[in-house]
Formats: sequence, structure tokens, C-alpha cells
Amino acid sequence: MKAIEITNLSFQYNNKPVFDNLSLEIYNQEKVGIIGANGAGKTTFFFSICGLLNSHQGEIKLFNKIIESGKFYPEIGLVFQNPDDQLFCPTVRDDIIFGVENLGLSSSEIAIRLEQIWQTTGVKYLLDRIPHQLSGGEKCMVAIASVLIMHPQIILYDEPSANLDLKARRTLINFLNSSTQTILISSHDLELIKEVCDRVIVMNSGQIVADGIPTEIMSDLKLMEENNLEIPPSLQKVEK
Repeated sequence: MKAIEITNLSFQYNNKPVFDNLSLEIYNQEKVGIIGANGAGKTTFFFSICGLLNSHQGEIKLFNKIIESGKFYPEIGLVFQNPDDQLFCPTVRDDIIFGVENLGLSSSEIAIRLEQIWQTTGVKYLLDRIPHQLSGGEKCMVAIASVLIMHPQIILYDEPSANLDLKARRTLINFLNSSTQTILISSHDLELIKEVCDRVIVMNSGQIVADGIPTEIMSDLKLMEENNLEIPPSLQKVEK
């Protein structure tokens, strides 16, 4: 089943093309990495999928439903690169349940979902804490919890490991590996992409220049250099 279907997507910023007739299919429960140098169009791509940007041409479908800009789609969730852009309530509990409260769910349903989410993400001990006093790794998991509680079928992660220490990064990788949703991860952390994703897409100037198995794509020296990327250390050949 196709989770995301993009057909001939075109978008411009100030008359400068970002995408030009971009087409792509993502299948249900795939874990797809989106890689590329800064300015490749990765974040704009995510915003377009969420309906936050109005494309100039083309069509985006989520589970065969056409996305219209400016509308809310509970099927899809976005985890921002900086959790501080996502967390704004007095307590962690308030931040996590903010979305479902605004969906009009009953207090009993919210309580059930909250218990499920704190068990999934391990944030129960943080519920009464103030979000801006948390560590980077704690903020990351709280931001993820605030998205998961909405029960999305597709989750977009924008640089999820940015600014995490090694322990928090490993917690995140383990969590992503256990995820059952369709996930897209935009990241410069190519080792994370290699560990988590079963497919990787290379973007350059808003175009898809490669699409395939992560170990094959990211070990291609010519391809990586042409797109201002480096082969991750675990895939580099050791000269004897």
C-alpha cells in the first residue's frame, strides 16, 4: 500500500525553483532516509508533505487522499529539528496532550493514550517537569511523544539526532528501529540512517538523484562526492 504518493511536485521560493516535477512513492511501514547537503530541499519537502506549503504544481496523496495546503491531517506527524520549536507548555504532560485535547477527545481517552505513550517513549518520569529544563535527549523524546499521541500513520523526523549525546542518540535509534509507523528521516547523521532505514533517497537542488538500499547508495564514492556528502565511516574501505 502506498503511504505517500507525490506526482510532478513543483515549488518555488521567490521565483527560485526548489522542486521541479518531483515524483516519489513511499510504501506503508517503510523507513526511508532523506539525505543531501544543506539547501537540497529536505525540510521544504517535509513541509510540503504536511500541507504547510502550497505547491505551485503537482499532487501529494496520503493513503490515496489528496493533501490540501493549510488543512490538518492527523495521519501524518512532524517532529521538528529543534524540540524548543515544538514544546511550549508549562509541563511535559501539558505538551504531550496538547494535540489530543484540541481534537476534542474525552479525558478518559486522553488518559489512555497518555499511558500508552509514556510506556512507549519512557517519559513517565518527566511528566511534571518544565520542558525547557530538560536535556536535549529528553526534549527529543517528549517532542516525539507529543506527535505519537495523535496516532499518526506517517511520521517525519527532521534531523532527530542533532545535538544529542551518544546515550540519547542510541536511545533514539533503538526507538526508531522499534517503530511500526511509516517514517521518513531527514538527517546528516548517515550512520543513523544506515542503522534505521531500509531505503535512502539522495536529494540535490530539489531533485531525487538516487534512491535505493542505504549501504549501496552511501558507499558509492562518486555519487556521494557529487552531492557534497561523505561516506559514513562504517562503510569506508580500509586501505591495507
